[in-house]
Amino acid sequence: MLQELLGVVGVKGDAVLTGAAPVQPSSFPVDAVAQATIAACGVAAAAIHAARGAARPAVHCDMRAAAIEFRSEQHLRPARESWDSIAGLYRARDGWLRLHTNFPHHRAGILALLGCEGTREAVQAALDHHDAEAFETTATAANLCVAAYRTRDAWFAHPHAAALAAQPLVIIERIGDAPPTPLPAAADAPLRGLRVLDLTRVIAGPVAGRTLAHHGADVLHISAPHLPSIPALVMDTGRGKRNAHLDLRQDAARFAGLVAGADAVVNSYRAGALAALGFSDEHLAKLRPGIVVAHLSAYGVAGPWAGKRGFDSLVQTATGINAEEAAAAGETKPRVLPCQALDHASGYLLALGIMAAWLRRAEEGGSWRVRISLARTGHWLRGLPRVANGFSVLNPTQDDVADLLETHESGFGPLTTVRHAAVLAGFAAHPGPTMPLGTAAPEWLNA
Repeated sequence: MLQELLGVVGVKGDAVLTGAAPVQPSSFPVDAVAQATIAACGVAAAAIHAARGAARPAVHCDMRAAAIEFRSEQHLRPARESWDSIAGLYRARDGWLRLHTNFPHHRAGILALLGCEGTREAVQAALDHHDAEAFETTATAANLCVAAYRTRDAWFAHPHAAALAAQPLVIIERIGDAPPTPLPAAADAPLRGLRVLDLTRVIAGPVAGRTLAHHGADVLHISAPHLPSIPALVMDTGRGKRNAHLDLRQDAARFAGLVAGADAVVNSYRAGALAALGFSDEHLAKLRPGIVVAHLSAYGVAGPWAGKRGFDSLVQTATGINAEEAAAAGETKPRVLPCQALDHASGYLLALGIMAAWLRRAEEGGSWRVRISLARTGHWLRGLPRVANGFSVLNPTQDDVADLLETHESGFGPLTTVRHAAVLAGFAAHPGPTMPLGTAAPEWLNA
């Protein structure tokens, strides 16, 4: 699996892989996917270090450590609630559906659509009068986040399934001309001296930024006071980043200046949102020839659902993954994966694509675009061999994973987090503390 991923992005190398599944209870190979995606990022970081003129470090990744890193938000301590009270699974008139209401405007929109109070009982009573797919269609048209529960067969009969399957797992494409961009001289970390603008929220996009920061990149996360966030996820995915506030609607010139000094821009806004603010991919490439623009979406770049909003749990529900997992477990109720595997895998794939694009621009020049979608990652996951004894283990507890945790001081006080699973020989991980949003200046280090 590791070599398959490296071949997809054109990076050469290998890692020492140890451990065995299952670590988490699932019929899907989530543990192996965790190990492969995290190890692939380590191999890419090692390749960049070697391309900077240094000795290439060996890479090691243990499956148990990687699987627990895919659950990092579950093992954050002190624990913080990250789910809204009405988010989750409901019965519709003709089946199941799942609501995602963790952002206030999504919650308000669902309640307005249903015309009910904000309690689970009231939401369920309202949904008793709706068919699942019809309500999903109505909510999608209102830019809300709802997924009807589908079986595998129902999903593959959906017109978006074929469009999704036709898309590469990792899309890396040249979007502009630029002379080769030499990598900085070798430093104390493989990605030291490379700059990343992180415009992402929740899990997948922030995991990509966290991974690049772990390997030494200067990751400047940009948010704004008017944008909602989930504090628990900021704490978990913010390790090593500097968090700045900048309203792109009012301070486009300052943002343009940051872009001019960046090596990558990572974006999980809905399709077209950044372009509507004057920062299309083509304009970003003009501001900074040689830039890598990375996009994360829920359902991919083509097909009837290309613009549909979504999150990991919704994609699992809509595309039949919950149905397949339930069937494998002998259950009738939709069964979720034991972790947000689509989010985490997509985050590491996004970081992998960015590093692969940096290697390409150093060798052949150009500005590049990387695109990943949760649903395409899910399509890859379901195409891998299933785990025959996947439900022979229970979900790991905090005590079970104590050896994989570390406590550090942060802007939120002491935090216990999961240690990164990809180990590069000769490098100690010192990514820096997790800090609250808006605590850093919107500027580059050593500018």
